[in-house]
Amino acid sequence: MEQKKKQNHKLYGGFQYAFAGIVTGLKQEQNMKMHAVMTVLVVIAGFFFHISMTEWCICLLICGLIMALELVNTAVEAVVDLVTEERKPLAKIAKDTAAGAVFILAIFSAVIGCIIFLPKVIAWI
Repeated sequence: MEQKKKQNHKLYGGFQYAFAGIVTGLKQEQNMKMHAVMTVLVVIAGFFFHISMTEWCICLLICGLIMALELVNTAVEAVVDLVTEERKPLAKIAKDTAAGAVFILAIFSAVIGCIIFLPKVIAWI
């Protein structure tokens, strides 16, 4: 019984840390706020245009991936800043490539969003 309580406590603690990370990202990172707003807009558009289950899955997966990758980017930047405040080539590579990963996903997300929603918008107009 005691072992079960410890496992539940660890699980609960893990969720607390995860939610704290999400809240920190939303409070401190402008891009994270923008991605959260875009996610809300995608959900509203999804309901408005009655997108299919497959389209819902694609939209929600992409929104989740981009927000998760933005949190990873924030973590990389924080760790690099923790290790060194000096301008170093490897620190720049770490920060730039993490930001580049988010940018690539954002571009592809926008393209996929256009593929899903543009025909529906045109038909609605």
